[in-house]
Amino acid sequence: ILDEPTIGLDPKQIIEVRQLIKSLAGSHTIILSTHILPEVSMTCERVVIIDKGKVVAEDTPDNLKKKLTGSMRLHVAIKGKVADIQSRLSKVAGVQKVERMDTVEVDGVNEYLVDGSADAEIRPQLAKAVIDNGWELYEMKPEGMSLEDVFLHVTTEEEVGAQ
Repeated sequence: ILDEPTIGLDPKQIIEVRQLIKSLAGSHTIILSTHILPEVSMTCERVVIIDKGKVVAEDTPDNLKKKLTGSMRLHVAIKGKVADIQSRLSKVAGVQKVERMDTVEVDGVNEYLVDGSADAEIRPQLAKAVIDNGWELYEMKPEGMSLEDVFLHVTTEEEVGAQ
């Protein structure tokens, strides 16, 4: 049982402790108690989130993220008129929401978060909409949920997947 095993360590020591923990996997069970969620992502195969003494979520880090999103989220960077982009992309089949991010516009390029339904592959249609409207596509990548997002969701809202 390790409680906050990397607190107070320098970056090199943190890497070494994480490697040690991972090297023990398979032949040992390690219980890691920590509030440093990136640590969990880098070292753990299974996560149990406990809130007020009750298990509110238990699964692999990736499965917890997938259960909570229930949709595909894409980060896209496009050069073009903001109002036109948001309006047109919102009409693409499977798109649920288009939100401009609060990032600094550089050379007319703006960044957006596009949410699509979990059962729809929206990337080809988004790319087609960009091309058909004469905009320039600079980036399109899946935007994942972090373990911090998962933790906040299950400890402040509804319970998810407790087993």
